[in-house]
Amino acid sequence: MAKILICDDEAGLRAVIKRYALFEGHKVSEASNGMEAIEICRKEKFDIIIMDIMMPELDGFSAVKEIRKTTNTPIIMLSARGEEYDKVLGFELGIDDYVVKPFSSKEIMLRIQAILRRTKNRSESLSGEDGHFIFHKEGLYVDMTAYKVFIDDVETNLSPKEYEILFYMIKNKNIAIPREKLLTEIWGYDYFGDDRTLDTHIKLLRKALGVYAEYIKTLRGLGYRFEG
Repeated sequence: MAKILICDDEAGLRAVIKRYALFEGHKVSEASNGMEAIEICRKEKFDIIIMDIMMPELDGFSAVKEIRKTTNTPIIMLSARGEEYDKVLGFELGIDDYVVKPFSSKEIMLRIQAILRRTKNRSESLSGEDGHFIFHKEGLYVDMTAYKVFIDDVETNLSPKEYEILFYMIKNKNIAIPREKLLTEIWGYDYFGDDRTLDTHIKLLRKALGVYAEYIKTLRGLGYRFEG
């Protein structure tokens, strides 16, 4: 069971998602605008937040930016628009997934399940370990246990997805990773969104790595390789 916060100004849409989430055994809270969502997140912790972009009081982007100051809870962003600018801005703010309206209830539940599965696997893989998983090359220092990345001794903050992509590539360094493999491992086997999402995250990750972006090599027609 997971605690889910649904934030959307459309009561009917909230009701539909809530009905399916409750059927799956999850606990659901609701917010009708970004301001309300922020207040609820200050009082409660959630496993997943579903956030609409266009809302009264406070839009979804502003709400996510504020929520990200205190929590890394996975966020699925909803939008009636599919512009790349909206997706890039959302990913830069640290959202985990982006769904364009209209969408099926089955689709949203599959995305929720994929995120919950990844979160569970990640926590299990890090639990019970005495030491930290460290990668260090030149001025790039990555602590995969503490979720810390340093560029020339200066810590840089990544989005949850950027951390996951970087860690997975480091653990498989010097190995060619097909695009489909990255999508499967990072977004889940049932991910069926736009695969340009991966390219967007790689672009943002390279930007965050600065001069060390060259460690991530593009393999034309195949995928990527982290040279470590």
